[in-house]
Order: sequence, then structure tokens, then C-alpha cells
Amino acid sequence: MSLLKFDAVLFDCDGVLVDSEPITNGVLRDMLEEAGWKLSSAECMRLFIGKAVKDEAALIEEKTGRPLTDEWLHEFRGRRNEGLAEGLLPIRGALEAVAQIHTLYQGRIACASGADRFKVELQLEKCGLMPYFKDRIFSGHELPRSKPAPDVYLAAAAALSVDPKRCAVVEDTVTGVMSGVAAGATVFGYSPAEAGHDAPAALRAVGVADIFTDMKDLARLLG
Repeated sequence: MSLLKFDAVLFDCDGVLVDSEPITNGVLRDMLEEAGWKLSSAECMRLFIGKAVKDEAALIEEKTGRPLTDEWLHEFRGRRNEGLAEGLLPIRGALEAVAQIHTLYQGRIACASGADRFKVELQLEKCGLMPYFKDRIFSGHELPRSKPAPDVYLAAAAALSVDPKRCAVVEDTVTGVMSGVAAGATVFGYSPAEAGHDAPAALRAVGVADIFTDMKDLARLLG
């Protein structure tokens, strides 16, 4: 009989497995300024972290006075991908944590991201994480609704033939926690000190079950 607390573990990608947010948001901030909306790096992170840029079209169009075109999104993704390919690193301790949990759960893990598949796969490859997730990668862009809707986590649980209520979800943003909670999963919030003093409170407010600050603690929490 299994002594594990859950039947599967579903990981977000950005900010949980890979330290992509500063790169992605840096590109976004620059392009928004070029379009006429000047934001600080902190403001850009606050507004867009955990969200798909295309889902924020109304806000961007309001602030820039320009339509959010497919061409603009294509340029954003291209510049973003260049930055990620050049400078992306894994979250500290993530590779070791994923390896432990992959073994602990006998491969019953998945990556469920709100980002587009190309970005997710690029990042997992770049950071040496692809062997753990290869055929179990899910993108919110390929589903009717992205986070904070539960679709991507429900799809991941279904593919693993696991009840979502028996899944642990690992997230770092309010949007992501809302998605996991809506799926019925138990959500663990990764909130390192550099995330800011109000981050744990914000995650708790939307239903996170537990918060951890160091990836080395994750296998113990899930075991």
C-alpha cells in the first residue's frame, strides 16, 4: 500500500521550475514602453506575472492606445525566446527536487503551464528538465481556457488517469494557485524570500494549502 500523500504531482513551469519571469517580463516591459506605456520592472511583474500576454489584450490596448496585433505578439515571443535561450537558468534546487519527486512518484508527474508549448519545451530543454516531463507537458494555450481556469490541471490529471482531488499542484502565483484550487487539487505555494514580503499572504488568500521557501523542502512535503 502506498504511503504517499497524493497520486500525482503537477508542476507549473515559470517561477517554479525555471527562473524565466525576469527575462520574459523584461522583454515585455521594453516592448510596452516602445508602444507608449512606460512601466517599471516591478510594475510589469505585478501586472503580468502568471498571466498570458494575449489574455491581457484589453489592458494593453487601453494603456497604449493601439490594437494588440498578431504581429506584435509574434515579435514579443521571438524576442522573449531569444532571451530565454541565451540566459535562462533553473530555479535553485528545482532539478534536484524534480528528480527526487519523479522517483518518489514513479514518474507520475506533469508540467502544466499557462504558457505556449514552444516556450515551455524550450525552457525544460534548456534547464535539463525535459527527461522528467517529455510526454507530460500541458499548455493552457491549447485548451479552451488558460489559468486561472482549471483546464490545464484537469487535462494533466486526466492524462495521468488520476483524480484531480488526489493531485498535488506546485505553483508560485495567485493566478496559478486559483487554477489548481479550481481543479480540486491541493496546492503548494513556492514563495522564496525574493518574491516579496506580501507574496505568502496573497497565495494564502486564494487557497494555497502550504507554503515553502526552498525547493529542497518539496520532496518532504509531498512524501
